[in-house]
Amino acid sequence: MLLGEYELRIDYKGRVAIPARFREEFRGGLVLSRGFDKCLIAYTMTEWGKVAERLVALPLTQLNTRRISRFTFSGAFDLELDRQGRVIIPPTLRQYAEINDEVVVAGAYSHLQLWAKELWTAEKEFMSEHAAEIAEVVEM
Repeated sequence: MLLGEYELRIDYKGRVAIPARFREEFRGGLVLSRGFDKCLIAYTMTEWGKVAERLVALPLTQLNTRRISRFTFSGAFDLELDRQGRVIIPPTLRQYAEINDEVVVAGAYSHLQLWAKELWTAEKEFMSEHAAEIAEVVEM
């Protein structure tokens, strides 16, 4: 389970430390990809395999399937942690997620989300104001 919220800084080489409690999960490598909400998603290799299998099983005859596959796979990078538990965030992903110097790593159970601090703050404020309304329409 990947849970919690951690505020970190990007170093001058574009690296961010994966919180210590999650590093073992990502020792075998990770896939970092664009998320749908201007954030990045870090998957373990096992979890990435599940995501990829679901995507490639969708019918390619549907335009939105092709688009979501392009969005996901073209923005995905197979990466490794360094000895200090850091990962380099590729420039294209930093630009997409508007990550400059401060980043929030948020656990999302099966993956991590990496957010620009300002965008995370706005997302949390929105959810604080609208969580009950959103919960009404989400089927669990």
